[in-house]
Amino acid sequence: MGLEQEGLHVAVVGATGAVGRQMISLLEASTLPIKTLSLLASARSAGQTQTFKGKDFTIKEATPEAFEGVHLALFSAGGSISKQLAPEAVKRGAVVVDNTSAYRMDPDVPLVVPEVNEHALQEHQGIIANPNCSTIQMVAALEPLRQSYGLKRVIVSTYQAVSGAGLSAVEEMQHQSQAVLNGEPSEAHILPVKGEPKHYQIAYNAVPQIDTFQDNDYTFEEMKMTNETKKIMENADLPVSATCVRLPINTGHAESVYVELDQSNVDTDNIKSVLHDAAGVTVQDDPSEQRYPMPVQAVGEKDVFVGRIRQDLDMENGYHMWVVSDNLLKGAAWNSVQIAETLVKRQLLNN
Repeated sequence: MGLEQEGLHVAVVGATGAVGRQMISLLEASTLPIKTLSLLASARSAGQTQTFKGKDFTIKEATPEAFEGVHLALFSAGGSISKQLAPEAVKRGAVVVDNTSAYRMDPDVPLVVPEVNEHALQEHQGIIANPNCSTIQMVAALEPLRQSYGLKRVIVSTYQAVSGAGLSAVEEMQHQSQAVLNGEPSEAHILPVKGEPKHYQIAYNAVPQIDTFQDNDYTFEEMKMTNETKKIMENADLPVSATCVRLPINTGHAESVYVELDQSNVDTDNIKSVLHDAAGVTVQDDPSEQRYPMPVQAVGEKDVFVGRIRQDLDMENGYHMWVVSDNLLKGAAWNSVQIAETLVKRQLLNN
């Protein structure tokens, strides 16, 4: 009897975090045949309870022993925890879907967006990496164009929500906003990077730094988008460059994406048609009706939304589009659950 008939033992690591909570909610409605659920977090969160399908589950401390008997483990508790515990889960027979940057560029770990490179799951050795949130929505919008017309170049500027930096950053933004409205000084302790010496107000501001700067003057977030896109699309020579900016938005990342296609003179109506037929993509594009995607409308939605599709004025094979998605759903929790569902569909879990 296979796991589908017997039922799965699923663990969520980081169950009390924003993404972990979304994972639990999505698991309730998923196609996964869950028989046993383990909710794991840090020692300080152990003992709390969360509800799953009407039943209260007690949060347990994430330890190596907690993965005994687990078939599938969804991780979203930080890279250091993944590095420490994901191999322990695999040792005990679990398949890990990791939502941190810990394994994304590991050549032995598939980096997967199911609508783009589901086939890569076949090569997993126990750990599958969930890409960066901003990468996920971009490649989901680009893959249909790559398949139809080929890609020559990608340039992206992102407009990223504060929730991507965690709940404490969102709370700080709210406090700053109230302080500004009250005519009081605002305090900054978190953004752009908590561990950096300088911090800047995000309320009523735009901060052109997400994560730490690298030796080439790009930030780690920008290099994630570049390197992850190349890995997912299996094209190390694809030119990709990014500028990542944090805006005072609670949830929902937006991106201005410029692409150069292999083919020239592609009609924008054809591009819209290709995207309209793509899984997980919703086209919202009607300038005459001021119809285009916005973060506030994407919150709570699983799809990637694309609009403002237009041809470049000077490059006949260049096109611009505006891509929006809920960074906590498709950008994190939903993509992880999709990977889990695909593993079951392809019978790629350990029996």
